[in-house]
Amino acid sequence: MRLVLNSLHDEVAAKLRERIFAGDFAPGSFIDEPALCTEMSISRTPLREALKVLVVEGLLRHEPRRGCFVNEITERDLDEIFPVIALLEGRCAFEAASHASDADLVALEQLHDRLNRAARGKRINEYYDVNFTIHEAIITLANNRWLAQTITDLRKIVKLARLQQLHAPGRLEQSLSEHMAVFAALKARDAEGAEAAMRTHITRQRVALRELARNTKSRLMA
Repeated sequence: MRLVLNSLHDEVAAKLRERIFAGDFAPGSFIDEPALCTEMSISRTPLREALKVLVVEGLLRHEPRRGCFVNEITERDLDEIFPVIALLEGRCAFEAASHASDADLVALEQLHDRLNRAARGKRINEYYDVNFTIHEAIITLANNRWLAQTITDLRKIVKLARLQQLHAPGRLEQSLSEHMAVFAALKARDAEGAEAAMRTHITRQRVALRELARNTKSRLMA
């Protein structure tokens, strides 16, 4: 019975996580447990276990005697999270430069060719997809499960903000250049260079997001 319960609450957590990321639950919105139980045809127990998982992940916050609410990500949160991600992904790039085989580098080169084509064609959604695959490949090559898990957890929180940094003016071209710098260091097996390039790449994502938020605010006030 315990295995069945774990499987069910993991499934419920996954479904709720997807709906949060899709925007079905707005930031700050209340999680109506009875309504969700009815909608998902489940009892309170697996739902509450699922909500506990999402609270630990930082996607929800629990308020005593009130219940769970979708977390709201502030500019301060982003300012604090991005430097941490930069450090962690920088370390992944360092380790990847040390561990990557010739075959791994060939696979990464093919991914960067796809990234280049997506950038030239201004296909931002495709660029995002390939970009994610490249970051995941580098994390995998680092072969450090603690780094991988921590990055995954932090990404979930950042994803709550539903940000599109590549829409900032000039960011697409800048991002491509940064990726190529990371790959050049990986190909040269320059671990310190790969780490520095990746940290620069992540840090500039935050700068682009800040500029995008500022521009959006200016347009709304105009």
